[in-house]
Amino acid sequence: MLFSLIRGQLDFPTALANILAILVIVFLVLPFHEWAHAFTASKLGDTSIQYRGRLTLNPLAHIDPLGALALLLLGFGWAKPVPVDSRNFKNPKAGMALVAAMGPIANIVAALLGLLIFNILKATTGSFMADNTFGVIVYNFLSFYVIVNIRLAVFNLLPIPPLDGSKILFLFLPDKAVMWFYRYQQIISIVLIALLWIGVLSIPLNYLSNLLLQGLSWLAGLPFSFK
Repeated sequence: MLFSLIRGQLDFPTALANILAILVIVFLVLPFHEWAHAFTASKLGDTSIQYRGRLTLNPLAHIDPLGALALLLLGFGWAKPVPVDSRNFKNPKAGMALVAAMGPIANIVAALLGLLIFNILKATTGSFMADNTFGVIVYNFLSFYVIVNIRLAVFNLLPIPPLDGSKILFLFLPDKAVMWFYRYQQIISIVLIALLWIGVLSIPLNYLSNLLLQGLSWLAGLPFSFK
């Protein structure tokens, strides 16, 4: 996003809206994402969570400066991972899978909220968001906010370490396979970043994001479909 701004590919209302959306995601949604991990782990029996200072929505406890910068540059970012001790769970694999799933679900909830707000404004203000600069900024803000949250959810659900989706995948893999992934996690992470940078993952990520966007748009539109 920042590259597009520097190259002059974004007009002022769009650039301002996108920057505001990124700030809201960094300071509100990413902490919500990590809190969802911590809250779920705590409820499943990991009492160590409450002593690590992560069972909070305070952004200072969760923000990773590099992850925030990546979100600004690439549209994909991260916060500080929540340390979870799966040994405290009755079923470590299932517990970790559930804890991992709650992060992307938090992004999906955030995206759905944005779509609901969009539909409420559309229903109550008519063409307001197309008639003036402020309305255009609001429209672009909500659009970008929803899209980035959907992309974050889809990205984190990829079954590739260290993403949340890998913990879900591990639920269905034998222990030897899981240990192999953990052994080469750093190498896999570097390859993942490289694939993102050169755009190899763009097509599958965009396809899955569009599917999720269509589903959430339909869901958010249900309350407004009854006359």
